[in-house]
Amino acid sequence: MSAINSTLYISHPSQVLSGAVTLPASKSESNRALIIEALSGAGSQLDNLSEANDTRVITRLLSETANELNAEDAGTVMRFMTAYLAVTGQQKIITGTPRMLQRPIGVLVDALRELGAQIDYLGQEGYPPLAFRGIDRNREYPATLKVRGDISSQYISALLMVAPLFPNGLTLELTGKIGSRPYIQMTLALMKHFGAEGHFEGNIIHVPPQTYQPASYIIESDWSGASYWYSMVALAKDATVELKGLRRNSFQGDSAIANIMLNIGVQTTYNANSVTLTKTNKNEVFAYDFSDCPDLAQTIAVVCAAKGIAAEMSGLESLRIKETDRIAALQQELRKMGGDLEDIGNGIFRVKPITNFAAGPVFDTYEDHRMAMAFAPLALVSKIAIQEPHVVRKSYPRFWQDLESMGFTLEAAN
Repeated sequence: MSAINSTLYISHPSQVLSGAVTLPASKSESNRALIIEALSGAGSQLDNLSEANDTRVITRLLSETANELNAEDAGTVMRFMTAYLAVTGQQKIITGTPRMLQRPIGVLVDALRELGAQIDYLGQEGYPPLAFRGIDRNREYPATLKVRGDISSQYISALLMVAPLFPNGLTLELTGKIGSRPYIQMTLALMKHFGAEGHFEGNIIHVPPQTYQPASYIIESDWSGASYWYSMVALAKDATVELKGLRRNSFQGDSAIANIMLNIGVQTTYNANSVTLTKTNKNEVFAYDFSDCPDLAQTIAVVCAAKGIAAEMSGLESLRIKETDRIAALQQELRKMGGDLEDIGNGIFRVKPITNFAAGPVFDTYEDHRMAMAFAPLALVSKIAIQEPHVVRKSYPRFWQDLESMGFTLEAAN
């Protein structure tokens, strides 16, 4: 299928799925491994790097010689490169798309400034673009930094990856509720693989001063990408789908999708280097805290709305500052089919089931790859349309081709 730039109409004639999918590699693992590899010196070998645009961007920026770097729409890249540029003492500018310039980065910049980094805002205070003027390695800096735990874990991971390079290492005290803990643990696991140990107990993370060692690492397939196939299996009339490249003992927090989807009607069987998904009975109601896996929230909200499951969802705070305000986007798009994501207070949202499955809803994607992929499985219930479907390139460039291989009918319209 050629590139799609406007609207994609999607349906599935049989509503039956059978076959195997080779998932893209995890961009979360890839982007962390690339930063750590760059800090480790020559000699590392990374295999099965993600094809996602975010990973292509960070690969390009790590070798870029120009004075100004463009992180495009990649929040992970902006945050990880900010810490990398600071600790390596480079004098460069980093910018991004208009939406990226609206995404806050002040928490990370404040922390890096305390550690001696000289960083200036070139626009609005607390937001990119940023200018780096090197790092003062002779100054005293605090033995412990306090960082909010309820912000994006990417800020914390960015600090952790550069922590071994400071003369006394770094101790982070995470204040308040800690979100996306598995992503922090993933970062520490990859650091350890490259020779730098950190210790995470309670709300304290301590990383001693160390030197990264070159190593080889094979990137696992992406559990976030797998979540959309779980949704498709849940909505299909019948399904047996094998997802290749996934591990039972994964570093990725989004591997939680296997347990979550048991509530929604999908059974997971673990194989040597893959999982097989089949249909099972659903629960009528369930509740889940997405603090540790916020990227699964859109998938779950849509599939529960489609299956009439009265799910209560919490831990969604970070969704407001993603590629778009994902809570508002979900509400707007679900309402097109009579569903909703209702704010019932105290940080809890309740899924209102879809009541109108008439063919033809056109879903906007808000420059957000996860909006496109979360709503695409609804094509197993009725014909739908996705606006600007090319946004999937951010994390799963082959998504539409993989749908075609599993019997979906795709029609592009300009």
